[in-house]
Amino acid sequence: MVSIFYCLQWFEPFTTRSIPKLLVATGEIIGESMKKIVILGTGIMAVGIASGFLASAYSVILLGRTKERAQDQQTEIESLTKSLNPDWNPENCPLVFGAIDGWNDWSGVIWVLETIKEDMSLKQALFANLDQRVPKHIPIGSNSSGFPISKIAANLATAHRMFNAHYFMPAHIVPLVEVVLGEASDPVMGEAVCQMYRDAGKKPVLVKKDIPGFLANRIQHALMREALSLVDAGIATPDDVDTAVRYSFGFRYAAVGPMTQKEISGWEGMAGASVEIWPSLYNVDGLQPVMANLIAQGKYGMKSKEGFRTWSDEEMKEMRRKYNARLKAAFDVLQVEPD
Repeated sequence: MVSIFYCLQWFEPFTTRSIPKLLVATGEIIGESMKKIVILGTGIMAVGIASGFLASAYSVILLGRTKERAQDQQTEIESLTKSLNPDWNPENCPLVFGAIDGWNDWSGVIWVLETIKEDMSLKQALFANLDQRVPKHIPIGSNSSGFPISKIAANLATAHRMFNAHYFMPAHIVPLVEVVLGEASDPVMGEAVCQMYRDAGKKPVLVKKDIPGFLANRIQHALMREALSLVDAGIATPDDVDTAVRYSFGFRYAAVGPMTQKEISGWEGMAGASVEIWPSLYNVDGLQPVMANLIAQGKYGMKSKEGFRTWSDEEMKEMRRKYNARLKAAFDVLQVEPD
Protein backbone atom coordinates (compact mmCIF):
# COMPACT_ATOMS: atom_id res chain seq x y z
CA MET A 1 0.00 0.00 0.00
CA VAL A 2 1.30 3.45 -0.89
CA SER A 3 1.80 5.53 2.22
CA ILE A 4 -0.34 8.66 2.58
CA PHE A 5 1.44 9.73 5.76
CA TYR A 6 4.22 11.56 3.92
CA CYS A 7 1.92 14.32 2.73
CA LEU A 8 0.13 14.78 6.05
CA GLN A 9 2.98 15.00 8.54
CA TRP A 10 2.83 18.80 8.49
CA PHE A 11 -0.49 18.91 10.30
CA GLU A 12 -0.25 19.90 13.94
CA PRO A 13 -1.70 17.19 16.19
CA PHE A 14 -5.31 17.67 17.17
CA THR A 15 -6.13 18.71 20.67
CA THR A 16 -7.60 15.69 22.40
CA ARG A 17 -11.29 15.78 21.54
CA SER A 18 -14.15 15.59 23.95
CA ILE A 19 -15.51 12.09 24.26
CA PRO A 20 -19.23 11.34 24.50
CA LYS A 21 -20.59 9.61 27.56
CA LEU A 22 -23.60 8.15 25.78
CA LEU A 23 -24.92 7.44 22.32
CA VAL A 24 -28.66 7.01 22.15
CA ALA A 25 -30.02 5.25 19.08
CA THR A 26 -33.54 3.84 18.90
CA GLY A 27 -33.66 3.26 22.62
CA GLU A 28 -30.23 1.66 23.02
CA ILE A 29 -27.86 3.46 25.41
CA ILE A 30 -24.23 2.57 24.93
CA GLY A 31 -21.77 3.38 27.67
CA GLU A 32 -18.39 5.02 27.32
CA SER A 33 -16.48 1.89 28.27
CA MET A 34 -18.06 -0.08 25.42
CA LYS A 35 -17.49 2.35 22.55
CA LYS A 36 -16.44 0.35 19.45
CA ILE A 37 -16.44 1.05 15.73
CA VAL A 38 -16.36 -1.75 13.13
CA ILE A 39 -14.84 -0.88 9.76
CA LEU A 40 -15.09 -3.30 6.85
CA GLY A 41 -12.37 -2.97 4.21
CA THR A 42 -8.63 -2.37 4.21
CA GLY A 43 -8.02 0.38 1.64
CA ILE A 44 -6.82 3.95 2.05
CA MET A 45 -10.24 5.19 3.17
CA ALA A 46 -10.54 2.47 5.82
CA VAL A 47 -7.07 3.31 7.14
CA GLY A 48 -7.87 7.01 7.46
CA ILE A 49 -11.30 6.43 9.01
CA ALA A 50 -9.88 3.98 11.54
CA SER A 51 -7.15 6.45 12.52
CA GLY A 52 -9.64 9.24 13.07
CA PHE A 53 -11.78 7.18 15.42
CA LEU A 54 -8.79 5.84 17.35
CA ALA A 55 -7.41 9.36 17.83
CA SER A 56 -10.79 10.37 19.28
CA ALA A 57 -10.69 7.57 21.88
CA TYR A 58 -12.88 5.01 20.15
CA SER A 59 -11.88 1.37 19.87
CA VAL A 60 -11.71 0.15 16.27
CA ILE A 61 -12.23 -3.29 14.79
CA LEU A 62 -10.83 -3.47 11.25
CA LEU A 63 -12.15 -6.38 9.20
CA GLY A 64 -10.68 -7.50 5.88
CA ARG A 65 -11.11 -10.41 3.54
CA THR A 66 -8.66 -12.13 5.87
CA LYS A 67 -7.38 -11.17 9.30
CA GLU A 68 -3.85 -11.02 7.88
CA ARG A 69 -4.90 -8.54 5.21
CA ALA A 70 -6.37 -6.31 7.90
CA GLN A 71 -3.24 -6.60 10.05
CA ASP A 72 -1.12 -5.40 7.12
CA GLN A 73 -2.57 -1.92 7.73
CA GLN A 74 -1.52 -1.74 11.39
CA THR A 75 1.66 0.31 10.97
CA GLU A 76 -0.03 2.89 8.74
CA ILE A 77 -3.05 3.24 11.02
CA GLU A 78 -0.93 3.63 14.13
CA SER A 79 1.30 6.24 12.46
CA LEU A 80 -1.65 8.33 11.35
CA THR A 81 -3.34 7.99 14.73
CA LYS A 82 -0.21 9.22 16.53
CA SER A 83 0.00 12.15 14.11
CA LEU A 84 -3.51 13.18 15.18
CA ASN A 85 -3.22 12.39 18.86
CA PRO A 86 0.29 11.82 20.27
CA ASP A 87 -1.29 10.67 23.54
CA TRP A 88 -3.19 7.81 21.92
CA ASN A 89 -2.80 4.66 24.00
CA PRO A 90 -3.63 1.37 22.25
CA GLU A 91 -4.28 -0.25 25.60
CA ASN A 92 -7.17 2.14 26.29
CA CYS A 93 -8.43 2.42 22.70
CA PRO A 94 -7.34 -0.81 21.04
CA LEU A 95 -7.11 -1.58 17.35
CA VAL A 96 -8.40 -5.09 16.68
CA PHE A 97 -8.23 -7.10 13.44
CA GLY A 98 -10.38 -9.82 11.99
CA ALA A 99 -11.97 -11.34 8.90
CA ILE A 100 -15.29 -10.05 7.58
CA ASP A 101 -16.83 -13.49 7.16
CA GLY A 102 -15.79 -14.83 10.54
CA TRP A 103 -16.55 -11.86 12.79
CA ASN A 104 -19.48 -12.23 15.21
CA ASP A 105 -18.58 -10.15 18.28
CA TRP A 106 -20.84 -7.08 18.22
CA SER A 107 -20.72 -6.29 21.94
CA GLY A 108 -20.31 -2.57 22.54
CA VAL A 109 -20.34 -1.74 18.82
CA ILE A 110 -22.06 1.58 18.06
CA TRP A 111 -21.37 1.93 14.33
CA VAL A 112 -20.52 -0.43 11.45
CA LEU A 113 -19.04 1.17 8.32
CA GLU A 114 -18.39 -0.51 4.98
CA THR A 115 -15.50 0.76 2.81
CA ILE A 116 -15.01 -2.09 0.34
CA LYS A 117 -14.47 -1.84 -3.44
CA GLU A 118 -16.95 0.32 -5.40
CA ASP A 119 -18.88 -2.63 -6.82
CA MET A 120 -22.66 -2.59 -6.39
CA SER A 121 -23.12 -6.35 -6.38
CA LEU A 122 -20.41 -6.81 -3.76
CA LYS A 123 -21.88 -4.10 -1.54
CA GLN A 124 -25.41 -5.48 -1.86
CA ALA A 125 -24.22 -8.97 -0.95
CA LEU A 126 -22.29 -7.66 2.06
CA PHE A 127 -25.22 -5.57 3.32
CA ALA A 128 -27.59 -8.51 2.91
CA ASN A 129 -25.21 -10.48 5.09
CA LEU A 130 -24.86 -7.70 7.68
CA ASP A 131 -28.65 -7.34 7.73
CA GLN A 132 -28.77 -10.82 9.26
CA ARG A 133 -25.60 -10.79 11.39
CA VAL A 134 -25.46 -7.34 13.02
CA PRO A 135 -27.85 -6.75 15.97
CA LYS A 136 -30.76 -4.60 14.87
CA HIS A 137 -30.01 -1.63 17.14
CA ILE A 138 -26.60 -0.96 15.55
CA PRO A 139 -26.60 1.49 12.60
CA ILE A 140 -24.71 0.46 9.46
CA GLY A 141 -23.14 2.81 6.92
CA SER A 142 -21.53 2.69 3.49
CA ASN A 143 -18.70 5.02 2.53
CA SER A 144 -19.65 4.69 -1.14
CA SER A 145 -19.36 7.95 -3.07
CA GLY A 146 -21.41 6.77 -6.02
CA PHE A 147 -23.94 4.14 -4.94
CA PRO A 148 -27.00 5.32 -2.98
CA ILE A 149 -27.91 3.44 0.17
CA SER A 150 -31.45 2.99 -1.17
CA LYS A 151 -30.04 0.62 -3.81
CA ILE A 152 -27.39 -0.98 -1.62
CA ALA A 153 -29.97 -1.81 1.07
CA ALA A 154 -32.95 -2.40 -1.22
CA ASN A 155 -35.51 -4.87 0.19
CA LEU A 156 -33.49 -5.59 3.34
CA ALA A 157 -35.41 -6.15 6.56
CA THR A 158 -33.41 -3.58 8.57
CA ALA A 159 -32.82 -0.97 5.85
CA HIS A 160 -34.08 1.64 8.33
CA ARG A 161 -30.72 1.55 10.16
CA MET A 162 -28.61 1.86 6.98
CA PHE A 163 -27.07 5.07 5.61
CA ASN A 164 -24.43 6.44 3.29
CA ALA A 165 -21.59 7.88 5.34
CA HIS A 166 -19.38 9.57 2.79
CA TYR A 167 -15.89 10.75 3.77
CA PHE A 168 -13.45 12.83 1.74
CA MET A 169 -9.75 12.07 1.36
CA PRO A 170 -7.66 12.13 3.44
CA ALA A 171 -10.38 10.72 5.66
CA HIS A 172 -8.64 11.27 8.99
CA ILE A 173 -8.02 14.96 8.22
CA VAL A 174 -10.96 16.31 6.17
CA PRO A 175 -13.68 17.15 8.72
CA LEU A 176 -16.80 16.60 6.59
CA VAL A 177 -18.82 13.39 6.69
CA GLU A 178 -22.05 13.24 4.68
CA VAL A 179 -24.63 11.09 6.47
CA VAL A 180 -27.23 10.38 3.80
CA LEU A 181 -30.76 9.09 4.29
CA GLY A 182 -32.06 6.44 1.92
CA GLU A 183 -35.70 5.80 1.15
CA ALA A 184 -36.05 3.56 4.22
CA SER A 185 -33.51 5.22 6.56
CA ASP A 186 -34.69 6.36 10.00
CA PRO A 187 -34.01 10.11 10.32
CA VAL A 188 -33.79 9.87 14.11
CA MET A 189 -31.08 7.23 13.90
CA GLY A 190 -29.40 9.31 11.18
CA GLU A 191 -29.22 12.26 13.54
CA ALA A 192 -27.78 9.98 16.24
CA VAL A 193 -25.04 8.97 13.78
CA CYS A 194 -24.36 12.66 13.09
CA GLN A 195 -24.04 13.31 16.81
CA MET A 196 -21.56 10.46 17.11
CA TYR A 197 -19.46 12.10 14.40
CA ARG A 198 -19.64 15.48 16.15
CA ASP A 199 -18.43 13.79 19.31
CA ALA A 200 -15.58 12.28 17.28
CA GLY A 201 -14.48 15.74 16.10
CA LYS A 202 -15.97 15.56 12.61
CA LYS A 203 -18.35 17.97 10.83
CA PRO A 204 -21.30 15.85 9.67
CA VAL A 205 -24.19 16.98 7.50
CA LEU A 206 -27.46 15.04 7.32
CA VAL A 207 -28.48 14.81 3.66
CA LYS A 208 -32.20 14.14 3.49
CA LYS A 209 -32.22 12.18 0.19
CA ASP A 210 -29.62 10.00 -1.48
CA ILE A 211 -29.48 11.82 -4.81
CA PRO A 212 -26.41 11.29 -7.07
CA GLY A 213 -23.39 13.09 -5.66
CA PHE A 214 -25.11 13.68 -2.31
CA LEU A 215 -24.32 17.28 -1.25
CA ALA A 216 -20.69 18.37 -1.53
CA ASN A 217 -19.93 16.59 -4.80
CA ARG A 218 -23.02 18.08 -6.45
CA ILE A 219 -21.80 21.57 -5.56
CA GLN A 220 -18.25 20.71 -6.66
CA HIS A 221 -19.38 19.21 -9.98
CA ALA A 222 -21.61 22.20 -10.72
CA LEU A 223 -18.52 24.40 -10.47
CA MET A 224 -16.40 22.00 -12.56
CA ARG A 225 -19.03 21.77 -15.31
CA GLU A 226 -19.04 25.56 -15.68
CA ALA A 227 -15.24 25.84 -15.42
CA LEU A 228 -14.59 23.17 -18.06
CA SER A 229 -17.24 24.64 -20.32
CA LEU A 230 -15.58 28.05 -20.15
CA VAL A 231 -12.23 26.49 -21.06
CA ASP A 232 -13.84 24.45 -23.85
CA ALA A 233 -15.40 27.62 -25.30
CA GLY A 234 -12.04 29.41 -25.31
CA ILE A 235 -13.27 32.04 -22.86
CA ALA A 236 -10.61 31.28 -20.26
CA THR A 237 -7.52 29.10 -19.82
CA PRO A 238 -7.22 26.49 -17.06
CA ASP A 239 -4.80 28.84 -15.27
CA ASP A 240 -7.31 31.70 -15.57
CA VAL A 241 -9.97 29.53 -13.93
CA ASP A 242 -7.66 28.61 -11.05
CA THR A 243 -6.71 32.24 -10.49
CA ALA A 244 -10.31 33.46 -10.62
CA VAL A 245 -11.47 30.91 -8.05
CA ARG A 246 -8.51 31.08 -5.67
CA TYR A 247 -8.28 34.86 -5.52
CA SER A 248 -11.98 35.75 -5.36
CA PHE A 249 -14.74 33.65 -3.83
CA GLY A 250 -12.62 30.53 -3.21
CA PHE A 251 -10.56 31.75 -0.28
CA ARG A 252 -13.66 33.26 1.38
CA TYR A 253 -15.18 29.79 1.72
CA ALA A 254 -12.54 28.77 4.27
CA ALA A 255 -14.01 31.52 6.48
CA VAL A 256 -17.73 30.95 5.86
CA GLY A 257 -19.78 28.88 3.43
CA PRO A 258 -21.57 30.34 0.40
CA MET A 259 -24.93 30.70 2.15
CA THR A 260 -23.52 32.63 5.11
CA GLN A 261 -21.37 34.74 2.79
CA LYS A 262 -24.51 35.90 0.99
CA GLU A 263 -26.19 36.57 4.33
CA ILE A 264 -23.29 38.95 4.95
CA SER A 265 -23.22 40.60 1.53
CA GLY A 266 -26.96 40.59 0.89
CA TRP A 267 -29.15 38.26 -1.14
CA GLU A 268 -30.63 41.06 -3.25
CA GLY A 269 -27.33 41.53 -5.09
CA MET A 270 -27.13 37.86 -6.04
CA ALA A 271 -30.82 37.81 -6.99
CA GLY A 272 -30.35 40.75 -9.33
CA ALA A 273 -27.25 39.25 -10.98
CA SER A 274 -28.95 35.87 -11.40
CA VAL A 275 -31.40 37.35 -13.92
CA GLU A 276 -28.53 37.98 -16.32
CA ILE A 277 -26.12 35.18 -15.39
CA TRP A 278 -28.20 32.07 -14.69
CA PRO A 279 -29.80 31.72 -18.14
CA SER A 280 -26.32 31.84 -19.71
CA LEU A 281 -24.75 29.14 -17.52
CA TYR A 282 -23.73 25.95 -19.30
CA ASN A 283 -26.03 22.98 -18.78
CA VAL A 284 -24.26 20.19 -20.65
CA ASP A 285 -24.99 16.63 -19.55
CA GLY A 286 -21.82 15.05 -20.94
CA LEU A 287 -18.09 15.69 -20.95
CA GLN A 288 -17.00 18.78 -22.81
CA PRO A 289 -14.94 17.99 -25.95
CA VAL A 290 -11.80 19.46 -24.40
CA MET A 291 -12.10 17.07 -21.45
CA ALA A 292 -13.21 14.07 -23.53
CA ASN A 293 -10.16 14.53 -25.76
CA LEU A 294 -7.80 14.57 -22.78
CA ILE A 295 -9.27 11.35 -21.42
CA ALA A 296 -9.17 9.66 -24.83
CA GLN A 297 -5.46 10.52 -25.10
CA GLY A 298 -4.69 9.16 -21.63
CA LYS A 299 -3.83 12.62 -20.30
CA TYR A 300 -5.07 12.28 -16.72
CA GLY A 301 -2.94 14.90 -15.01
CA MET A 302 0.07 14.23 -12.80
CA LYS A 303 -0.45 10.47 -12.74
CA SER A 304 0.31 10.40 -16.51
CA LYS A 305 2.58 13.49 -16.37
CA GLU A 306 0.22 15.39 -18.64
CA GLY A 307 -3.26 16.89 -18.45
CA PHE A 308 -3.97 20.42 -19.60
CA ARG A 309 -0.20 20.85 -19.21
CA THR A 310 2.86 18.63 -18.95
CA TRP A 311 4.50 17.86 -15.60
CA SER A 312 8.14 17.04 -14.92
CA ASP A 313 9.07 15.09 -11.80
CA GLU A 314 10.48 18.25 -10.21
CA GLU A 315 7.36 20.28 -11.08
CA MET A 316 5.09 17.62 -9.57
CA LYS A 317 7.16 17.53 -6.40
CA GLU A 318 7.08 21.32 -6.05
CA MET A 319 3.35 21.62 -6.74
CA ARG A 320 2.55 18.91 -4.17
CA ARG A 321 4.72 20.77 -1.66
CA LYS A 322 2.81 23.99 -2.29
CA TYR A 323 -0.52 22.17 -2.20
CA ASN A 324 0.26 20.58 1.16
CA ALA A 325 1.46 23.88 2.67
CA ARG A 326 -1.67 25.70 1.45
CA LEU A 327 -3.93 22.92 2.73
CA LYS A 328 -2.35 23.23 6.16
CA ALA A 329 -3.00 26.97 6.14
CA ALA A 330 -6.60 26.42 5.07
CA PHE A 331 -7.06 23.79 7.76
CA ASP A 332 -5.68 26.18 10.35
CA VAL A 333 -8.23 28.81 9.25
CA LEU A 334 -11.04 26.35 10.04
CA GLN A 335 -9.84 26.36 13.67
CA VAL A 336 -10.20 30.16 13.97
CA GLU A 337 -13.38 31.14 15.82
CA PRO A 338 -14.87 27.64 15.34
CA ASP A 339 -18.66 27.28 14.94
